[in-house]
Amino acid sequence: MKSPALALALLAGTALGGIGSTPAAAFDLTILHINDFHSRMEPINKYDGPCSAKEAEEKACFGGIARIASAVAAERAAAGSTPVLLVDAGDQSQGSLFYTFYRDKDSAEFMNRIGFEAMAVGNHEFDDGVPVIQAFAGAVHFPMLMANADLVREPALAALVKPSTIVEKGGERIGLIGLTPRDNQELTAAGKSIDFTDPVEAARREAERLTSEGVTKIILLSHSGYEEDKRLAAAVPGIDAIVGGHSHTLLSSTDPKAAGPYPTLVKGPDGRDVPIVQAYAYSKYLGKITLTFDEAGAVTKAEGAPILLDASVLEDAGVKARVAELAVPLEEIRSKVVARAAAPIDGSRDTCRVGECAMGNLVADAILDRTKDQGVTIAIGNGGNVRASIDGGEITMGEILTVLPFQNTLATFQLTGADIVAALENGVSQVEDTAGRFPQVAGLQFDWSRKGTPGVDRVKAVRVKDAAGAFVPIDLAATYTVVSNNFLRGGGDGYKIFTEKGRNAYDYGPNMEDAVVAYLQAGGAAYAPYVDGRIREVE
Repeated sequence: MKSPALALALLAGTALGGIGSTPAAAFDLTILHINDFHSRMEPINKYDGPCSAKEAEEKACFGGIARIASAVAAERAAAGSTPVLLVDAGDQSQGSLFYTFYRDKDSAEFMNRIGFEAMAVGNHEFDDGVPVIQAFAGAVHFPMLMANADLVREPALAALVKPSTIVEKGGERIGLIGLTPRDNQELTAAGKSIDFTDPVEAARREAERLTSEGVTKIILLSHSGYEEDKRLAAAVPGIDAIVGGHSHTLLSSTDPKAAGPYPTLVKGPDGRDVPIVQAYAYSKYLGKITLTFDEAGAVTKAEGAPILLDASVLEDAGVKARVAELAVPLEEIRSKVVARAAAPIDGSRDTCRVGECAMGNLVADAILDRTKDQGVTIAIGNGGNVRASIDGGEITMGEILTVLPFQNTLATFQLTGADIVAALENGVSQVEDTAGRFPQVAGLQFDWSRKGTPGVDRVKAVRVKDAAGAFVPIDLAATYTVVSNNFLRGGGDGYKIFTEKGRNAYDYGPNMEDAVVAYLQAGGAAYAPYVDGRIREVE
């Protein structure tokens, strides 16, 4: 990865790894992009959750589809004669009551209205099965793209979702290839009827096919994650730029908190730098990258930056009004106050996918409390199940459903101590990728280290409560009763051991959000979030 300083040199127009000079016959293309929108139709607060009336009054809100609409319109108007391409790198679905109620009918309406031109299929597009994504793909006026999936057992979906497409901009043909996560096999229920394949091979195949058809400018829409995109850039010939998603990565050449520069440059197989861009998540930013191509279709210049959609970006009045109209049926559910928090409850992705977090503790404690009368002593959830933080003060049902949007049910089953350790090994196996499988637990403690071999020996110690309430080393041969969510029980996020080794299972318990609300209400007073060292990273 190039340093931010080098990326700034690129923006200044200096030669850099094959990018920097602008020949006379140059063709410019501006790409506007979003990723991981996750149904944030309304503006969000600094915790990526629903923006309250008070926060809106204080101009402390970001994003929302009405701001995206106005920002896109402004950028198109400012582009002048430069062609503009608007794309989505995946995961429109899941994350708010809008998705729970409308199942992407609202996303299709707004994306058509704003004029999106292509979208990669994200893993969350499959959350409610093939019928929902099929309806979504049939309703949008642009191609949905997914090259690394075998849809032979889903012919109706195959008729709607394509590996790649060609769009014309300024008289030039632009090839677009879409990728979805290979581990959709584990991440989603779609793995039962769709086989997901290596993204490198799929991208290489489509790039070769497009090149054989005379397309010299190829953009990869990759819902694969930042690290995977760097691998793709280095391995796939013919790719001119990658617009990414999935890892919710902020790239910026000016923000010190960014994971890398915008664009990130990776040396491709032909020796030229491939620009990679991504724009965080939840509608907080609109990505903007302008590429300059030479006569042969090589990128000679790449410059841009993510645009922060804060209160200074006015919301499109028509879109805002339509959002308000669609929100009417949701308001009664959303506005009901169910509890209070004594302080903000941290459910951020950056915390809950790498270690113990306050929201993970709340959810794990709640589902363990709900099932303790059934002899359950251990709760194991996944950080990816937690989708937002909650600020201090009143907690509404809408906020709870934003944190836990998947409508998962509680699942109870029995495992040996050895199987529990193996499950935790799976949970910490992809922490470098901030994968959603990171375990959030109750009723046990564990120590782990990044220095171990992923999936083998990263877990260094596991302790469970004995009859007296003290934590003691887990007995590998003993049998324990565990509660989790039905997604993990079905093998999701790599927890196949729950499916293969779980005994006396019951997968149809109450919804997780109901268990959390009951737990919050049982305490009476405002809930005080906490961490207690139940998960420790060691050397």
